[in-house]
Amino acid sequence: MVTNEKTLWELLWEYDPNGLIVVNEDMTIAVVNPAFCKMFQVTADEMVGKPAVALLGTVDEFQRVWEKNEVIRGKEKEYPKYDLYVRQVLFSIRDQNAIACIMVDITDEWQRKKELLELKRETVAKVNEVVDNQMKVAQEIAGLLGETTAETKVSLLKILKLVEGETL
Repeated sequence: MVTNEKTLWELLWEYDPNGLIVVNEDMTIAVVNPAFCKMFQVTADEMVGKPAVALLGTVDEFQRVWEKNEVIRGKEKEYPKYDLYVRQVLFSIRDQNAIACIMVDITDEWQRKKELLELKRETVAKVNEVVDNQMKVAQEIAGLLGETTAETKVSLLKILKLVEGETL
């Protein structure tokens, strides 16, 4: 059991690797944990008491959670300014007039997905290029075969006429 002045919950708040933010019903930041501060490159002192919209860009989900008293799970969101991509869980804490958000940093996973998608796009483009080139070559070969076949036919017809002329 924790014996110093900090409770277990306070220690969990400090050590949780996920970003944790709590805003008041007026969308003002009430508290943030160290992981959140690291994600957004801020300090708690800079953020507490400030409008959440100033840091997060939008608070639509927070407002929806508050107004409808619902929980939003698994909402993915990008914060390009911070080179950050997170999966969020938002929920209200009615008796505290607060909305909490847990942010799991999935930036690395998201980057890998983007790289894989780009690799797939490049591969498809390369395959299309190869197929286009093969079709072009096949058309050229067909054209050449058609020309030589026509030339052969003309030559054979001339030979036939000569042969027929000699036999008549």
